[in-house]
Amino acid sequence: MTAPEERSLQLAGSQAPVRVWEKGEGERLGVLGGLLGFPRWSPFLEAFARRRRVVVPSLPGFPGGGDFRVLDDLADWVIHTLDLLEAADLLGADWVGFGPGGTLAAEAAAFSPGSLRRLVLVAPLGLFDEAEPVRDFWALRASEVPAAFSARPELLFRELLAPPEGTDEVEWKLAQVRAMEAAARLLWPTGDRGLARRLRRIRAETLLLWGSEDALVPASYAKRFAEGISGATRIVSLSGAGHRADVDAPEALAEAILDFLG
Repeated sequence: MTAPEERSLQLAGSQAPVRVWEKGEGERLGVLGGLLGFPRWSPFLEAFARRRRVVVPSLPGFPGGGDFRVLDDLADWVIHTLDLLEAADLLGADWVGFGPGGTLAAEAAAFSPGSLRRLVLVAPLGLFDEAEPVRDFWALRASEVPAAFSARPELLFRELLAPPEGTDEVEWKLAQVRAMEAAARLLWPTGDRGLARRLRRIRAETLLLWGSEDALVPASYAKRFAEGISGATRIVSLSGAGHRADVDAPEALAEAILDFLG
């Protein structure tokens, strides 16, 4: 597996450059990362890059992202996301978002419906039902994270938790804390920032993907998203996958998304 091309973007209002990875040929496909982001090029991204030009801009606070502390409210996050997608030449393209990246992809699609072609949301956050709550992942002990995020904890450690080659272990642990802090700034305490009222503005054809073993966001939330979105929706469950389905079932997830995108 060869490394992707890497470049940096300097967005207005952000002091730190943003890392963008690109690999593959064909139509551009934007990918916004889930909890803990993408610390390294993964088998899932590699599977995508065999058939599309995969573009992975890093979100604020996540590995390779800018400073999230300059983003004070939801409007700041959405505008930053749209600026990021525009700078990465992803306006009018297909978007894939995981977890908080799915939240921001959905918000950007709601605030600016003409900015994308099709939307894929993989276990997105942003809705909350007290009868079936999203798990409080900020309250997890470090030892609980692997099993909560993945149905295959040994893979999660290798792909997300282990420090990338050449990275200081202490600095890497701090980077993981910053990623969770960034997610908290956007989503704490319940993840509900009013997205349910804006889903109707998403007119793009949308695929909702959930791991059948997701221990953070109940799979029933797929139906809640589908009922709110105006565009045509499709729900797919990935058997045996947890919240980070890209780690648990990379080939199956990539195939399901590429089948939807045609």
